[in-house]
Amino acid sequence: MKNTTRNIFFAFGLIAVVVMLFTFKVSFDQLWRDICHAGYWLFAILGLWVVLYIMNAFTWRTIILGSGDCPVPFWKILKLTITGFALNYATPAGLMGGEPYKILELKPYIGTQRATSSVLLFAMMHIFSHFWFWVSSIVVYVALALFGILPIGIGMVSVLLFMLCFCAAGIYLFIRGYRNGMVVKLIHFIGHIPGLKNWAHTFSENHQEDLQKIDQQISELQSQNRRSFYGSFFLEYVGRFLQSLEIYFMLILFDADTGGNLTFVYAFLILSFTSLFANLLFFLPLQLGGREGGFAMSVAQMGMTAEIGLFVSIICRVRELVWTAIGLLLMKVGNGNKKADCKEC
Repeated sequence: MKNTTRNIFFAFGLIAVVVMLFTFKVSFDQLWRDICHAGYWLFAILGLWVVLYIMNAFTWRTIILGSGDCPVPFWKILKLTITGFALNYATPAGLMGGEPYKILELKPYIGTQRATSSVLLFAMMHIFSHFWFWVSSIVVYVALALFGILPIGIGMVSVLLFMLCFCAAGIYLFIRGYRNGMVVKLIHFIGHIPGLKNWAHTFSENHQEDLQKIDQQISELQSQNRRSFYGSFFLEYVGRFLQSLEIYFMLILFDADTGGNLTFVYAFLILSFTSLFANLLFFLPLQLGGREGGFAMSVAQMGMTAEIGLFVSIICRVRELVWTAIGLLLMKVGNGNKKADCKEC
């Protein structure tokens, strides 16, 4: 990728982070108190994401290997993974974010078609695992409610039914996408958006063969490379559960009353409900407001105080800011000659 293009991505990410900082409606005193309260646990939370990003990088590498060899050094995959998530966090819907950036950076190593298909497959697997994670939380919540541990009423039943229908629809669409590909259909769908019809038509005509090959590579992962498909799914699905440790650490730190040995289960449910609510507001940079509102509602449903919800949301926001900053800074390092580091991984 040319440095000019890379600097454009960097500038968009930096501007988004600055905007987020100025719209972060928490007083400095409150922020500092919560950071001090977190203490060394904040380093444990930041360190947890090293493990999660490594798992994400292994997922992406597994997908790349599913379509051939992998001439990309693992450190490069890890760097692009962290930077890609940073751009997606910082920009609305990732429109100037991680996926285009990763494709352009990966293109010199494996070509445009494989780079595009691997990036799309990683994004699909990341979202696909979320749907199953949310389904798992529905099952767990219902089980705890049946034992009288968690409350359930008409309102909560409605929420769970909405979640179940939403997840079922998402899983169905992704299974169809894995079987038949989805890039050609996506371009066709974009053609129905006002103002983009001519662009979509021209793009489809000029790149029809490439788009069909990308769709073929997407469908082949599920049909012909089942080991890569299930291996990448396992890594992403387990990663969602490990992410619950972030909230688990904070509940322990706050000495929250979660009924003895159910602290991790409560952390898992809080993460699940919050992530669903925040992802429904995907168009907001850094999911401003959506994440905080999700934490507030999830914590309240578990019978905890609003203070705990505020603390968890603030520390999670601090962690996002730190890793977004790290991801943006990584854009400026390790951009040497491809031939110097392109060895078989």
